[in-house]
Amino acid sequence: MSLVRCHIAVSLDGFAAGPDQSEEHPLGRGGERLHEWMFTSRTWHAQHGRDEGERDASDEVVEAVQNGIGAYVMGRNMFGWGRGAWDESWRGWWGDDPPFHTPVFVLTHHEREPVPMRGGTTFFFVTDGIEAALSKARYVAGDKDVTVAGGASTVRQFLAAGLLDELYLHIVPVLLGAGERLLEDVGEPSLEQIEVVPAPGVTHVKYRVLR
Repeated sequence: MSLVRCHIAVSLDGFAAGPDQSEEHPLGRGGERLHEWMFTSRTWHAQHGRDEGERDASDEVVEAVQNGIGAYVMGRNMFGWGRGAWDESWRGWWGDDPPFHTPVFVLTHHEREPVPMRGGTTFFFVTDGIEAALSKARYVAGDKDVTVAGGASTVRQFLAAGLLDELYLHIVPVLLGAGERLLEDVGEPSLEQIEVVPAPGVTHVKYRVLR
């Protein structure tokens, strides 16, 4: 049976993004530090068409979390900065060939036609909430898994609604001090630790979310 999974980087003090997020700084001030471990990964570079990077424990984690994904769900801010009606010239943060290579369902309050991209990624815009987005994602994913890509607000909604099966935290030893907290107002989900992978600059901890 397919799973609904999430993997997301978080600081030691619980933030998934730094303060003062903006179009120029989508991860907030200091937020890019949460992902430095991934930017050295050979698998991450391969996603972006480059033959470079390290093959280490973190690379194996990046490879594993990308396997078996049939669709993604993400919040509007993870697709693009802004509120209100869409600027339809904006086609996402990732250029013409985004790293998803599957359908991506973007949560929004404003309708927009699908945006097809190179490499098999198409962004679909869902205005009727997380359960509708998940239903659409599961339909197109078939037997494959659905990944809730973020950001923190979207992950919180899925956790609070009991819709996640796995939560994989990449815990980075930095203190951001402020920003967007990941595990706030999510109720009291029961988490069973099922894997821990230590790696340079990060510890990967996977939890099963018990119903």
